[in-house]
Amino acid sequence: MPNGPESREAPASRRIAEDLRKKIDQGQFAPGQKLPSQRELAGFYGVVRNTVDEALKILGQQGIVTSQWGRGVFVRENKPLLRLGSDRYSPKYREEGLSPFLLECSKQGKSGRFQVLSVERVRPDKELAERLKVSDKGKSVLRRENVFWADQDPVYRVTTWIPWTLAEGTGLLEEEVPHQFGIHGVLEEKGHTVVRINDEVSARMPTPDEVRYLELLQGVPVLDVLHTSLDAEDEPFEVTRFVMRADMNGLTYNAPVE
Repeated sequence: MPNGPESREAPASRRIAEDLRKKIDQGQFAPGQKLPSQRELAGFYGVVRNTVDEALKILGQQGIVTSQWGRGVFVRENKPLLRLGSDRYSPKYREEGLSPFLLECSKQGKSGRFQVLSVERVRPDKELAERLKVSDKGKSVLRRENVFWADQDPVYRVTTWIPWTLAEGTGLLEEEVPHQFGIHGVLEEKGHTVVRINDEVSARMPTPDEVRYLELLQGVPVLDVLHTSLDAEDEPFEVTRFVMRADMNGLTYNAPVE
């Protein structure tokens, strides 16, 4: 195997994957560049094409390369991240006249939009009911589900729950919330301004449903952010789950240490 990996302990497919990853890390293959064909790689490494195919699958699962039908395998490009920040609800941004998501898109010269999946009154499970301090015995919350887009890329799958006592009779029941600051603009008019947030963040691989809605490529994980808004009385009034493409999103927090 000329110029191949030195290790002989791992299977050939894994050794080839490690060697290709090293070449990518060293810049021999740049982001967005097409890799040599499977036939060329098989000849270079002295193996059959099935072994190369397994190596490329390993790199795909690691999120290093992407396969494009009929075109080949490409090094994944690093896209600018949309930042979900701890100050995204700050009044200092009100002069911009944009909701938090549209403001972040604007900073990067992107056009933001959303696709409404559902708006309905539902019964919360016990955990959600405890978070919002509502009953789990009936349909005590409004649930809104959306997919947010930046230009042509779906970037968040968002589910928001609001106590029905706050949502009833407001623009929150409409598909497109009639307020320039979105959901939080309506809630502020109801006397609930975000004073403190509680975000619980984890990383995981996506569900098949999330792969479909976010158009995720193989090997791309998601960031799962469970957010709770609290008002001046330290009372929760909104819970939102952000399922975010990890290849296009980041988190930025600037908070005092208590």
